[in-house]
Amino acid sequence: MRPPILGEKRILPDSTSADNIHGKSISPAHVQETYGNPLYTGRHLLIIREGNRNIAKTTKLLEKKWGFVVANTADFVNETIHESKIKDADVLFYNELGIALLSADDDMVKLLHDTADYIIEPEKVVYIPDEISAGTATDNVWGIEAIKAHESVYTGAGIRIAVLDTGFNMDHPDFKERNLTAFSFVPDETAEDKHGHGTHCIGIACGRTNTKGMRYGVATEADIYAGKVLSNQGSGAQSWVLDGMTWAANHGCHVLSMSLGSKVFPGQSYDIAYERAAQFALSKGTLIVAAAGNESKRSENRFSPVGSPADCPSILAVGAIDSSRQIADFSNRAINKDGQVDIVAPGVSVHSSWPMPGRYRILSGTSMATPHVAGIMALLFEKYPDATPEIIRERLTAIAERLEIPVEDAGAGLVIAP
Repeated sequence: MRPPILGEKRILPDSTSADNIHGKSISPAHVQETYGNPLYTGRHLLIIREGNRNIAKTTKLLEKKWGFVVANTADFVNETIHESKIKDADVLFYNELGIALLSADDDMVKLLHDTADYIIEPEKVVYIPDEISAGTATDNVWGIEAIKAHESVYTGAGIRIAVLDTGFNMDHPDFKERNLTAFSFVPDETAEDKHGHGTHCIGIACGRTNTKGMRYGVATEADIYAGKVLSNQGSGAQSWVLDGMTWAANHGCHVLSMSLGSKVFPGQSYDIAYERAAQFALSKGTLIVAAAGNESKRSENRFSPVGSPADCPSILAVGAIDSSRQIADFSNRAINKDGQVDIVAPGVSVHSSWPMPGRYRILSGTSMATPHVAGIMALLFEKYPDATPEIIRERLTAIAERLEIPVEDAGAGLVIAP
Protein backbone atom coordinates (compact mmCIF):
# COMPACT_ATOMS: atom_id res chain seq x y z
CA MET A 1 0.00 0.00 0.00
CA ARG A 2 1.44 3.33 -1.05
CA PRO A 3 2.03 5.51 2.05
CA PRO A 4 -0.04 8.69 2.27
CA ILE A 5 1.37 12.15 1.73
CA LEU A 6 1.03 13.99 5.03
CA GLY A 7 2.16 17.31 6.42
CA GLU A 8 2.39 18.87 9.83
CA LYS A 9 -0.55 20.86 11.06
CA ARG A 10 -0.09 24.38 9.71
CA ILE A 11 -2.40 27.36 10.08
CA LEU A 12 -3.27 29.03 6.77
CA PRO A 13 -2.74 32.78 6.44
CA ASP A 14 -5.79 34.98 7.01
CA SER A 15 -6.02 35.76 3.29
CA THR A 16 -6.83 32.12 2.56
CA SER A 17 -9.96 31.89 4.65
CA ALA A 18 -12.79 29.67 3.43
CA ASP A 19 -14.55 32.66 1.86
CA ASN A 20 -11.47 33.51 -0.18
CA ILE A 21 -10.57 29.98 -1.19
CA HIS A 22 -13.72 28.54 -2.65
CA GLY A 23 -15.09 29.93 -5.93
CA LYS A 24 -12.80 32.94 -5.98
CA SER A 25 -9.26 33.75 -6.97
CA ILE A 26 -7.55 31.25 -4.65
CA SER A 27 -8.20 27.55 -5.23
CA PRO A 28 -7.75 24.77 -2.65
CA ALA A 29 -5.05 23.25 -4.91
CA HIS A 30 -3.18 26.57 -4.87
CA VAL A 31 -3.38 26.68 -1.07
CA GLN A 32 -1.98 23.16 -0.86
CA GLU A 33 0.85 23.88 -3.30
CA THR A 34 1.78 27.26 -1.86
CA TYR A 35 1.50 26.70 1.86
CA GLY A 36 2.53 23.06 2.17
CA ASN A 37 -0.62 22.08 4.01
CA PRO A 38 -1.80 19.02 2.03
CA LEU A 39 -5.52 18.53 1.55
CA TYR A 40 -5.21 15.03 0.06
CA THR A 41 -2.92 12.05 0.58
CA GLY A 42 -2.43 11.10 -3.09
CA ARG A 43 -4.59 7.99 -2.62
CA HIS A 44 -8.30 7.54 -3.38
CA LEU A 45 -11.45 6.03 -1.93
CA LEU A 46 -13.68 3.96 -4.21
CA ILE A 47 -17.26 4.01 -2.93
CA ILE A 48 -19.73 1.44 -4.22
CA ARG A 49 -22.99 3.28 -4.84
CA GLU A 50 -25.06 0.30 -3.65
CA GLY A 51 -23.19 -0.07 -0.39
CA ASN A 52 -21.61 -3.44 0.32
CA ARG A 53 -23.73 -5.46 -2.14
CA ASN A 54 -21.21 -5.76 -4.96
CA ILE A 55 -17.95 -6.29 -3.08
CA ALA A 56 -17.21 -9.66 -4.71
CA LYS A 57 -17.97 -8.26 -8.16
CA THR A 58 -15.82 -5.20 -7.57
CA THR A 59 -12.96 -7.24 -6.13
CA LYS A 60 -12.98 -9.47 -9.22
CA LEU A 61 -12.97 -6.39 -11.47
CA LEU A 62 -10.03 -4.84 -9.62
CA GLU A 63 -8.04 -8.08 -9.62
CA LYS A 64 -8.79 -9.48 -13.07
CA LYS A 65 -9.28 -6.38 -15.21
CA TRP A 66 -6.93 -3.91 -13.53
CA GLY A 67 -4.39 -6.29 -12.00
CA PHE A 68 -4.66 -4.95 -8.45
CA VAL A 69 -3.65 -6.89 -5.36
CA VAL A 70 -6.71 -6.61 -3.10
CA ALA A 71 -6.77 -6.95 0.69
CA ASN A 72 -10.02 -7.16 2.61
CA THR A 73 -11.16 -6.45 6.15
CA ALA A 74 -12.46 -10.03 6.20
CA ASP A 75 -8.80 -11.07 6.29
CA PHE A 76 -8.52 -9.52 9.77
CA VAL A 77 -11.18 -11.39 11.72
CA ASN A 78 -8.84 -12.26 14.60
CA GLU A 79 -6.73 -9.10 14.63
CA THR A 80 -7.10 -5.36 14.20
CA ILE A 81 -6.48 -4.09 10.70
CA HIS A 82 -3.34 -2.02 10.26
CA GLU A 83 -1.82 -0.51 7.15
CA SER A 84 1.59 -2.04 7.86
CA LYS A 85 0.05 -5.50 7.39
CA ILE A 86 -0.99 -4.84 3.78
CA LYS A 87 2.21 -3.37 2.35
CA ASP A 88 1.96 -5.46 -0.83
CA ALA A 89 -1.66 -4.58 -1.52
CA ASP A 90 -2.90 -1.95 -3.98
CA VAL A 91 -6.41 -1.95 -2.52
CA LEU A 92 -7.96 -2.36 0.92
CA PHE A 93 -11.66 -3.19 0.90
CA TYR A 94 -13.76 -2.18 3.91
CA ASN A 95 -16.38 -4.92 3.72
CA GLU A 96 -18.64 -3.31 6.31
CA LEU A 97 -18.71 0.00 4.48
CA GLY A 98 -18.68 -0.86 0.79
CA ILE A 99 -15.57 1.29 0.36
CA ALA A 100 -12.10 0.53 -0.95
CA LEU A 101 -8.87 2.43 -0.38
CA LEU A 102 -6.90 2.66 -3.65
CA SER A 103 -3.22 3.41 -4.08
CA ALA A 104 -3.61 3.56 -7.86
CA ASP A 105 -2.01 6.03 -10.25
CA ASP A 106 -4.02 8.90 -11.70
CA ASP A 107 -4.57 7.23 -15.08
CA MET A 108 -6.13 4.17 -13.43
CA VAL A 109 -8.32 6.36 -11.24
CA LYS A 110 -9.61 8.19 -14.35
CA LEU A 111 -10.61 4.86 -15.91
CA LEU A 112 -12.50 3.87 -12.75
CA HIS A 113 -14.20 7.27 -12.71
CA ASP A 114 -15.94 6.32 -15.93
CA THR A 115 -17.77 3.42 -14.24
CA ALA A 116 -21.25 4.43 -13.09
CA ASP A 117 -21.29 1.91 -10.24
CA TYR A 118 -18.71 3.82 -8.20
CA ILE A 119 -17.86 7.17 -6.72
CA ILE A 120 -14.15 8.02 -6.58
CA GLU A 121 -13.02 10.56 -4.00
CA PRO A 122 -9.50 11.67 -3.03
CA GLU A 123 -8.46 10.48 0.42
CA LYS A 124 -8.27 13.45 2.77
CA VAL A 125 -5.46 14.45 5.07
CA VAL A 126 -6.90 14.81 8.57
CA TYR A 127 -5.59 17.33 11.07
CA ILE A 128 -5.95 18.42 14.64
CA PRO A 129 -8.07 21.59 14.61
CA ASP A 130 -5.96 24.63 15.41
CA GLU A 131 -5.68 24.71 19.18
CA ILE A 132 -4.60 27.73 21.18
CA SER A 133 -2.34 27.17 24.15
CA ALA A 134 -3.25 29.13 27.25
CA GLY A 135 -0.36 27.99 29.43
CA THR A 136 0.16 25.35 32.11
CA ALA A 137 -1.85 26.80 35.01
CA THR A 138 -3.89 24.32 37.08
CA ASP A 139 -6.57 26.57 38.51
CA ASN A 140 -9.06 26.75 35.63
CA VAL A 141 -11.69 24.00 35.53
CA TRP A 142 -14.73 26.16 34.79
CA GLY A 143 -16.04 23.75 32.16
CA ILE A 144 -16.93 20.98 34.63
CA GLU A 145 -19.11 23.39 36.60
CA ALA A 146 -20.66 24.94 33.49
CA ILE A 147 -21.99 21.57 32.33
CA LYS A 148 -22.85 20.52 35.92
CA ALA A 149 -20.80 17.33 35.73
CA HIS A 150 -19.74 17.84 39.36
CA GLU A 151 -23.41 17.66 40.44
CA SER A 152 -24.20 14.41 38.62
CA VAL A 153 -24.50 11.11 40.47
CA TYR A 154 -23.25 9.31 37.34
CA THR A 155 -19.60 8.56 36.61
CA GLY A 156 -19.67 6.62 33.34
CA ALA A 157 -18.86 3.38 35.15
CA GLY A 158 -19.03 0.43 32.77
CA ILE A 159 -19.31 2.71 29.71
CA ARG A 160 -16.66 2.60 26.99
CA ILE A 161 -15.45 5.89 25.50
CA ALA A 162 -13.22 5.79 22.43
CA VAL A 163 -11.13 8.84 21.54
CA LEU A 164 -9.50 8.92 18.10
CA ASP A 165 -6.59 11.33 18.20
CA THR A 166 -2.78 11.40 18.68
CA GLY A 167 -2.80 8.56 21.21
CA PHE A 168 -2.41 8.71 24.97
CA ASN A 169 0.32 9.11 27.57
CA MET A 170 0.05 5.60 29.02
CA ASP A 171 2.05 6.34 32.17
CA HIS A 172 0.18 9.48 33.18
CA PRO A 173 -0.18 9.23 36.96
CA ASP A 174 -3.76 10.57 36.96
CA PHE A 175 -4.95 7.44 35.12
CA LYS A 176 -3.47 4.68 37.26
CA GLU A 177 -5.75 1.65 37.67
CA ARG A 178 -8.12 2.84 34.90
CA ASN A 179 -9.37 0.36 32.32
CA LEU A 180 -7.38 1.43 29.26
CA THR A 181 -7.16 -0.09 25.77
CA ALA A 182 -4.94 1.56 23.17
CA PHE A 183 -4.08 0.86 19.55
CA SER A 184 -2.14 2.78 16.92
CA PHE A 185 -3.33 2.89 13.31
CA VAL A 186 -0.36 5.07 12.37
CA PRO A 187 2.38 3.01 10.68
CA ASP A 188 5.69 2.94 12.58
CA GLU A 189 4.29 4.77 15.62
CA THR A 190 3.07 3.29 18.90
CA ALA A 191 -0.10 4.44 20.63
CA GLU A 192 2.02 6.59 22.96
CA ASP A 193 1.10 10.26 22.59
CA LYS A 194 4.17 12.26 21.57
CA HIS A 195 2.07 15.27 20.61
CA GLY A 196 -0.23 15.91 23.57
CA HIS A 197 -3.59 16.63 21.94
CA GLY A 198 -4.96 13.13 22.47
CA THR A 199 -3.98 13.04 26.14
CA HIS A 200 -5.66 16.42 26.66
CA CYS A 201 -8.92 15.30 25.02
CA ILE A 202 -9.02 11.99 26.89
CA GLY A 203 -8.47 13.87 30.13
CA ILE A 204 -11.52 16.06 29.50
CA ALA A 205 -13.76 13.11 28.64
CA CYS A 206 -12.45 10.61 31.18
CA GLY A 207 -10.07 12.26 33.65
CA ARG A 208 -10.59 12.68 37.38
CA THR A 209 -8.73 15.28 39.47
CA ASN A 210 -5.42 17.09 39.26
CA THR A 211 -2.71 17.27 41.93
CA LYS A 212 -4.64 20.05 43.70
CA GLY A 213 -7.74 17.88 43.93
CA MET A 214 -9.60 19.88 41.28
CA ARG A 215 -11.78 17.81 38.96
CA TYR A 216 -11.19 18.30 35.24
CA GLY A 217 -12.74 15.13 33.72
CA VAL A 218 -16.40 14.35 33.02
CA ALA A 219 -16.84 10.55 33.02
CA THR A 220 -14.44 9.72 35.84
CA GLU A 221 -15.04 5.95 35.85
CA ALA A 222 -15.49 5.24 32.13
CA ASP A 223 -13.38 2.66 30.31
CA ILE A 224 -10.94 4.37 27.95
CA TYR A 225 -10.23 3.31 24.35
CA ALA A 226 -7.43 5.40 22.85
CA GLY A 227 -7.14 5.00 19.09
CA LYS A 228 -4.12 6.72 17.56
CA VAL A 229 -5.15 7.89 14.07
CA LEU A 230 -3.04 11.06 13.93
CA SER A 231 0.75 11.03 13.91
CA ASN A 232 3.04 12.72 16.38
CA GLN A 233 3.04 15.66 13.94
CA GLY A 234 -0.73 16.06 14.31
CA SER A 235 -1.85 14.78 10.90
CA GLY A 236 -3.19 11.52 9.53
CA ALA A 237 -4.84 9.74 6.63
CA GLN A 238 -8.61 9.48 6.30
CA SER A 239 -8.36 5.69 6.08
CA TRP A 240 -6.72 5.60 9.52
CA VAL A 241 -9.77 7.40 10.90
CA LEU A 242 -12.07 4.89 9.16
CA ASP A 243 -9.97 2.12 10.71
CA GLY A 244 -10.39 3.70 14.14
CA MET A 245 -14.13 4.21 13.74
CA THR A 246 -14.76 0.55 12.85
CA TRP A 247 -12.36 -0.55 15.63
CA ALA A 248 -14.28 1.41 18.25
CA ALA A 249 -17.63 0.10 17.02
CA ASN A 250 -16.42 -3.50 16.88
CA HIS A 251 -15.08 -3.20 20.45
CA GLY A 252 -18.47 -2.22 21.82
CA CYS A 253 -17.68 1.40 22.57
CA HIS A 254 -20.77 3.36 23.54
CA VAL A 255 -19.24 6.74 22.67
CA LEU A 256 -16.73 7.78 20.01
CA SER A 257 -15.10 11.21 20.25
CA MET A 258 -13.13 12.76 17.38
CA SER A 259 -11.41 16.11 17.86
CA LEU A 260 -9.99 16.08 14.36
CA GLY A 261 -11.01 16.96 10.85
CA SER A 262 -10.47 18.35 7.38
CA LYS A 263 -11.40 21.82 6.19
CA VAL A 264 -14.75 22.13 4.39
CA PHE A 265 -15.41 24.87 1.86
CA PRO A 266 -18.72 26.70 1.31
CA GLY A 267 -21.04 24.56 -0.79
CA GLN A 268 -19.11 21.33 -0.20
CA SER A 269 -21.20 18.31 0.89
CA TYR A 270 -20.39 15.79 3.59
CA ASP A 271 -18.02 12.87 3.02
CA ILE A 272 -19.82 9.65 2.05
CA ALA A 273 -17.07 7.41 3.44
CA TYR A 274 -17.32 8.98 6.90
CA GLU A 275 -21.11 8.79 6.81
CA ARG A 276 -20.96 5.08 5.93
CA ALA A 277 -18.59 4.48 8.85
CA ALA A 278 -20.83 6.48 11.19
CA GLN A 279 -23.90 4.50 10.15
CA PHE A 280 -21.99 1.27 10.74
CA ALA A 281 -21.00 2.48 14.21
CA LEU A 282 -24.60 3.42 15.03
CA SER A 283 -25.70 -0.07 13.99
CA LYS A 284 -23.25 -1.40 16.60
CA GLY A 285 -24.56 0.91 19.32
CA THR A 286 -21.87 3.60 19.09
CA LEU A 287 -22.79 7.30 19.19
CA ILE A 288 -20.26 9.65 17.54
CA VAL A 289 -19.37 13.24 18.31
CA ALA A 290 -16.82 15.40 16.45
CA ALA A 291 -15.34 18.90 16.55
CA ALA A 292 -17.04 21.52 14.38
CA GLY A 293 -13.66 23.12 13.65
CA ASN A 294 -11.78 26.32 14.49
CA GLU A 295 -11.34 28.11 11.17
CA SER A 296 -13.69 31.02 11.89
CA LYS A 297 -12.64 34.44 13.14
CA ARG A 298 -15.87 36.03 14.25
CA SER A 299 -14.21 39.19 15.53
CA GLU A 300 -13.35 39.92 11.89
CA ASN A 301 -16.74 38.73 10.59
CA ARG A 302 -15.24 35.58 9.06
CA PHE A 303 -17.17 32.33 9.37
CA SER A 304 -16.23 28.86 8.17
CA PRO A 305 -18.61 25.90 7.76
CA VAL A 306 -18.59 22.87 10.04
CA GLY A 307 -15.62 20.68 9.16
CA SER A 308 -15.42 17.05 8.09
CA PRO A 309 -16.35 14.54 9.52
CA ALA A 310 -18.50 16.59 11.93
CA ASP A 311 -20.70 17.70 9.01
CA CYS A 312 -22.03 14.15 8.47
CA PRO A 313 -25.73 13.62 9.34
CA SER A 314 -24.94 10.66 11.62
CA ILE A 315 -22.28 12.52 13.64
CA LEU A 316 -22.99 15.22 16.24
CA ALA A 317 -21.02 18.42 15.59
CA VAL A 318 -19.80 20.35 18.63
CA GLY A 319 -19.14 24.08 18.80
CA ALA A 320 -17.25 25.90 21.57
CA ILE A 321 -18.28 28.55 24.08
CA ASP A 322 -16.26 30.58 26.58
CA SER A 323 -16.81 31.05 30.31
CA SER A 324 -19.30 33.87 29.59
CA ARG A 325 -21.45 31.40 27.63
CA GLN A 326 -20.67 33.21 24.40
CA ILE A 327 -19.69 31.44 21.21
CA ALA A 328 -15.91 31.20 20.82
CA ASP A 329 -14.33 33.50 18.25
CA PHE A 330 -12.90 30.54 16.33
CA SER A 331 -15.90 28.18 16.43
CA ASN A 332 -17.34 27.20 13.03
CA ARG A 333 -21.02 27.51 12.19
CA ALA A 334 -23.75 25.97 10.02
CA ILE A 335 -23.25 27.52 6.58
CA ASN A 336 -23.65 24.66 4.10
CA LYS A 337 -26.87 22.68 3.71
CA ASP A 338 -24.89 19.82 5.24
CA GLY A 339 -23.15 20.35 8.55
CA GLN A 340 -25.30 21.68 11.37
CA VAL A 341 -23.89 22.53 14.79
CA ASP A 342 -25.76 20.16 17.13
CA ILE A 343 -24.60 21.34 20.54
CA VAL A 344 -21.92 23.41 22.28
CA ALA A 345 -19.61 22.87 25.25
CA PRO A 346 -16.77 24.65 27.06
CA GLY A 347 -13.89 25.14 24.66
CA VAL A 348 -11.94 28.22 25.78
CA SER A 349 -9.11 27.96 28.33
CA VAL A 350 -9.83 24.34 29.27
CA HIS A 351 -7.56 22.60 31.77
CA SER A 352 -6.75 18.91 31.25
CA SER A 353 -4.04 16.27 31.28
CA TRP A 354 -0.87 16.52 29.19
CA PRO A 355 1.99 14.06 28.59
CA MET A 356 4.55 13.93 31.36
CA PRO A 357 6.53 15.68 32.63
CA GLY A 358 4.20 18.63 31.88
CA ARG A 359 1.23 16.72 33.32
CA TYR A 360 -1.34 19.50 32.62
CA ARG A 361 -2.03 22.18 30.08
CA ILE A 362 -4.79 24.65 29.21
CA LEU A 363 -5.95 24.74 25.58
CA SER A 364 -8.78 26.27 23.59
CA GLY A 365 -10.68 24.85 20.62
CA THR A 366 -13.70 22.87 19.52
CA SER A 367 -11.31 19.97 20.20
CA MET A 368 -11.77 20.70 23.90
CA ALA A 369 -15.54 21.14 23.64
CA THR A 370 -16.03 17.77 21.94
CA PRO A 371 -14.80 15.47 24.76
CA HIS A 372 -17.00 17.38 27.23
CA VAL A 373 -19.97 16.17 25.17
CA ALA A 374 -18.50 12.66 24.88
CA GLY A 375 -18.24 12.47 28.66
CA ILE A 376 -21.85 13.58 29.12
CA MET A 377 -22.95 10.96 26.59
CA ALA A 378 -21.26 8.33 28.77
CA LEU A 379 -23.19 9.55 31.81
CA LEU A 380 -26.42 9.27 29.83
CA PHE A 381 -25.59 5.75 28.67
CA GLU A 382 -25.01 4.84 32.32
CA LYS A 383 -28.33 6.38 33.35
CA TYR A 384 -30.22 4.70 30.51
CA PRO A 385 -28.44 1.34 30.09
CA ASP A 386 -30.98 -0.03 27.61
CA ALA A 387 -31.13 3.07 25.44
CA THR A 388 -30.13 3.12 21.77
CA PRO A 389 -27.74 5.78 20.43
CA GLU A 390 -30.74 7.55 18.93
CA ILE A 391 -32.43 7.81 22.33
CA ILE A 392 -29.24 9.08 23.96
CA ARG A 393 -28.92 11.71 21.24
CA GLU A 394 -32.49 12.83 21.89
CA ARG A 395 -31.92 13.04 25.65
CA LEU A 396 -28.66 14.93 25.14
CA THR A 397 -30.32 17.69 23.16
CA ALA A 398 -33.50 17.70 25.26
CA ILE A 399 -31.66 18.55 28.50
CA ALA A 400 -29.26 21.04 26.90
CA GLU A 401 -29.38 24.59 28.26
CA ARG A 402 -30.73 27.00 25.66
CA LEU A 403 -28.43 29.95 25.09
CA GLU A 404 -28.95 33.40 23.63
CA ILE A 405 -26.87 32.36 20.64
CA PRO A 406 -28.16 31.72 17.09
CA VAL A 407 -29.00 28.09 16.41
CA GLU A 408 -26.53 27.95 13.50
CA ASP A 409 -23.80 28.58 16.09
CA ALA A 410 -25.05 26.68 19.14
CA GLY A 411 -27.54 24.08 17.96
CA ALA A 412 -29.59 22.82 20.90
CA GLY A 413 -27.45 24.79 23.35
CA LEU A 414 -24.99 23.97 26.14
CA VAL A 415 -24.55 20.30 27.00
CA ILE A 416 -25.69 19.52 30.58
CA ALA A 417 -25.04 16.46 32.73
CA PRO A 418 -27.97 14.24 33.74
